[in-house]
Amino acid sequence: MVRAGFRLIVESQPDMQVCGEAADGQAAIELVRKERPDVVLMDIRMPNVDGIEATRQVAGIAQVVILTTFELDEYVFDALAAGASAFLLKAAPPEDLIRAIRLVAAGDALLAPSVTRKLIEEFAKRPARAAHKPPQLETLTDRESEVLREVAAGLTNSEIAQRLHVSEATVKTHVAHMLDKLQLRDRVQAVILAYEVGLVG
Repeated sequence: MVRAGFRLIVESQPDMQVCGEAADGQAAIELVRKERPDVVLMDIRMPNVDGIEATRQVAGIAQVVILTTFELDEYVFDALAAGASAFLLKAAPPEDLIRAIRLVAAGDALLAPSVTRKLIEEFAKRPARAAHKPPQLETLTDRESEVLREVAAGLTNSEIAQRLHVSEATVKTHVAHMLDKLQLRDRVQAVILAYEVGLVG
């Protein structure tokens, strides 16, 4: 029933289509490898292979939007580390789901606003991730450091562009350079790093 609801929401958009559904993690992995979609909506708790392992295996193929019932689901931390680009509550209104799909398809990241700070701060506190300041931080320009702080605050490229009075294309360039210099896979990793090293708090 839940999947059917999500399918209806997605297929209501003229520029989106659903290429498949999977009832468990293993089936999801196989389907993503076969269909190679732009975006995957992934539940965390699934039979056979859970959503965390499934995310880990498909994150290099598609952008993953994690859907969960609870604001502070402990498994979400691991899902983000596994490569998820967005985190959304299942109870979110349909327009939020569509916005999340569009954002991650465009290379942005999205964490539910109600939990962004708690989520990332909790992630950064984990003893397994001891804070260490990578020397690459020193290679960032002032503007790239500024963009990193804005990304860590949960802002999208368009929001950063408005705040810094530059074009969205310019922000995308800064984000790409920042990720490249810091050797990070995506914006979520950048957010985690920013909290770990104390750029935001």
